[in-house]
Amino acid sequence: ARAARFGKDIAEKQNRILSLEKDRELNESRYQLFVQEEALVAARNTRQQLIIGTLALVALLLMVTAFTMYKSNKRQKYANNILALRGLRSQMNPHFIFNALNSVNSFIATNDERTANKYLADFSSLMRAVLENSEKDFIPLADEIELLKKYTMLEHFRFKDKFDYSFTVAPELDVNAFEIPPMLLQPYVENAVWHGLRYKESKGQLHIHFDQKDANTALVTITDNGVGREKSKAMKTAHQKKQKSKGMGNIKKRIEILNAMYDDRVSVAINDVAPTGEGTQVTLTLKKE
Repeated sequence: ARAARFGKDIAEKQNRILSLEKDRELNESRYQLFVQEEALVAARNTRQQLIIGTLALVALLLMVTAFTMYKSNKRQKYANNILALRGLRSQMNPHFIFNALNSVNSFIATNDERTANKYLADFSSLMRAVLENSEKDFIPLADEIELLKKYTMLEHFRFKDKFDYSFTVAPELDVNAFEIPPMLLQPYVENAVWHGLRYKESKGQLHIHFDQKDANTALVTITDNGVGREKSKAMKTAHQKKQKSKGMGNIKKRIEILNAMYDDRVSVAINDVAPTGEGTQVTLTLKKE
C-alpha cells in the first residue's frame, strides 16, 4: 500500500512537472509572440512617422513655394499698377497742357498780350505744382484744393462770361488729415466747364464743396447747373465724345488701381441735379488710410 501510494505520489509529481513545463513553454511562446508584435508595431510606427514627416515636409515646401509665388505675384502686380498709374498720369498732362496753350493762343490771337502773359504765368505756377506731385499716389487734401483752385481760376479766366464759381470748406474738415490722388478732381471740374456750363445760354454756377462725413470719411461735391450729361452728349461732335470718354476712362482706371492697392479709399458717384437732366453733381468719397 505504501509502495502504491509512493508510486501514485511520484506519478502526480511527474504529471505536475510536465504540466508546469508545458505552461512554461506556452508562456515562452506567448512572450516571443508579444516581442514579435512589439517589433512589428515599432516598425509600423517608424514607417508612419517617416511618412508623416515626409508629408509634413512636402506640405511645408508647398506652403513656402506658394507663399513665395504669392509674394512675387503681389510685387509684380504692385509694380504693374505703379507703371499703369504713371502711364495714366502721363496721359493727363498733354491733354491738360494742350487746352491751356489753346487758351493762351486765343488771347494772343485777339492781341491781348497782357492777358496772355498773366494767364501763362498762372498756368506755369499750376504746372509746377502738378509736376511736383506727379510721382505721388496720394497728396494731402489741402494741396489738392490749392491745385484745383488754380485750375478753376484759369478756366474762369478763359470763360468769364459762361460761369461763376465758389469753393467752400467745412470748418470741421481737417484738410491735412485726408489724402487724395493728385489731380483727381481736375477732370470732373473740366467736364463741368467744358461739357456742361460752356453750352449753357445763360451764365452758369459751379460750386465745389469739401465736407467731413465722419472721423474717417471726407466728401467732395462738384455741382454745376449746366445743360446736363444727356444734352451735352447730343451737342458734341464725334471727336469731342471720344475725348471725353477717354478722359473719364482714365480717371476710372486710376481709381480702380488705387483702390486695389490701398483698400478702397476712393469712390465716385455721378448724378443729375434736376429731374429734367440739367446740372450734374459729382460726389467723391475719401477714406483715411
